Amino acid sequence: MISPRILRRRIRSIQSTAKITKAMEMIATAKMKRAQDQAVAGRPYDEKLSHLISDLAAQSGGTDAYHPLLQHRDPIIKIAIIHITSDRGLCGGLNTTINRYVADFLLQQNKETAFITVGSKGRDHFHRAHQNILAEFTKISDRPTLFETLPISHIVIDEYSSGNVDKVFISYNHFVSTIQQKPVVEQLLPIEPAKISGTQTTEFIYEPNASFVLEQLLPRFIQMKVYHAVLEAIASEHSARMIAMRNATDNANELVDGLTLTLNKARQEMITTELLDISGGVEVLQ
Repeated sequence: MISPRILRRRIRSIQSTAKITKAMEMIATAKMKRAQDQAVAGRPYDEKLSHLISDLAAQSGGTDAYHPLLQHRDPIIKIAIIHITSDRGLCGGLNTTINRYVADFLLQQNKETAFITVGSKGRDHFHRAHQNILAEFTKISDRPTLFETLPISHIVIDEYSSGNVDKVFISYNHFVSTIQQKPVVEQLLPIEPAKISGTQTTEFIYEPNASFVLEQLLPRFIQMKVYHAVLEAIASEHSARMIAMRNATDNANELVDGLTLTLNKARQEMITTELLDISGGVEVLQ
């Protein structure tokens, strides 16, 4: 039988852990709401700008012949992946899932790969896998601005424009709901033009022309895509952490209930034993 003293010590320890996980759950809940609002609010802009860029690329005529961000290279020798994870753990299997998803993607590509990691969890994982880490970014704030993510975009644009990489992908956890985060890998560069048939009319007239507007928007488009992916990843992180801490708190409370029941049984057994000893002593004295 376990000593009641040891049981009480375990109960106090688990109760302390439950208080910590409960506090972390409340913090994650507060941060999650703000992060979700940012990610969801940016989606219409992201979708509209993506459609606009594809339409411009299709209308620009020969722009893709000279603009480096539209050039398709064949064969594909080297690819780059912007891999976005969190800096901290305690968020369930969020980082493990996206790391495995990207690893499976690499096996399918079978190309030389350079990583631009955002977050220490992805960096550490692929560093242990002996992958080429081109650049790393950590300590992104919980409410990032576009200015914070600009260095990531600049590296991607420079690497692709100079021909060091032939294709660029971005991987992150897409926020679906509070209980669901979906790992995705999207092609970022080269930008794919929309397919417009000869009889299809265009929706906009661009001044001075489509090629000029496209050339001005392309760098901003890359900056926006990276920034929005970071927002999606942060919303997913806080949602996953809230769920993980809630589950940890519930599990701790269940352990406390079980240990309390065991403690009560142990105390009852000790009292019964003592009463039997007293009764036995009284009988001997009589």
